[in-house]
Amino acid sequence: MNTISQLHWTSASRSHVGLVRELNEDSCLELPEHGIWAVADGMGGHSFGDYASQTVVNSLAEVKPGDDLAVSLRDARLQIQIANRSLRNEAAARDTHIIGSTVVVLIASERQCGYLWAGDSRIYLYRDGKLQQLTRDHSQLEELKAHGGLSDEEAAMHPLRNMITRAVGASDVLDVDQESVDVNDGDMFLLCSDGLSNAVSEADICRAMAPGDCAQASDKLISLALDGGGRDNITVVVVRAGGDTETMEMTSLNPAL
Repeated sequence: MNTISQLHWTSASRSHVGLVRELNEDSCLELPEHGIWAVADGMGGHSFGDYASQTVVNSLAEVKPGDDLAVSLRDARLQIQIANRSLRNEAAARDTHIIGSTVVVLIASERQCGYLWAGDSRIYLYRDGKLQQLTRDHSQLEELKAHGGLSDEEAAMHPLRNMITRAVGASDVLDVDQESVDVNDGDMFLLCSDGLSNAVSEADICRAMAPGDCAQASDKLISLALDGGGRDNITVVVVRAGGDTETMEMTSLNPAL
């Protein structure tokens, strides 16, 4: 039991290595009792990606639950910076250029959620049958789209589509974006690595979320990404805000496999 939120939260997480890669470099955090969820994706093409993503989620697991969203977000930001310094030091000790990971974090407090991110892992909001991407990818492709007006078809085939511009461990100074959103009963959030967002359309994501069941949605999303080729590691965390509860208890459904 805790009193971190006036809403009853449920969540489910799934992670799959995919059909091509031998190592799963994704990690996720699912702590509904603390009102915090995260996905981290070790940077493809670099050494120790699994170590990097696990370092990030382990650091975020130290965030203390509380009733003040601003305080929790500051704590999460501090933990991300601690992970950044740790990965920079580890890269220097191992004489490798970068040991890095994307990160996206969702924190619930009262009837608000705050979120932080660096890289191209994403958070979506599913509300009233519609899907909205809340985060903006930190990627060269996103910058090209903003300035050059690339079509979705051009973006899907662009050679820079997997080049990110921010990541934990990528530089000594890390800029982490932060936003917040008011929460309604029945809202659902999807945190995912690009192994999902690159393989599954928003229309299919929307249909998977529609039944309102976190475990069912997470299973379906993994299946859809595998059906789409499973070329990358795939990680999803699905979170749902229910109605008010007298006890304000938070529960977790079906933890990550």
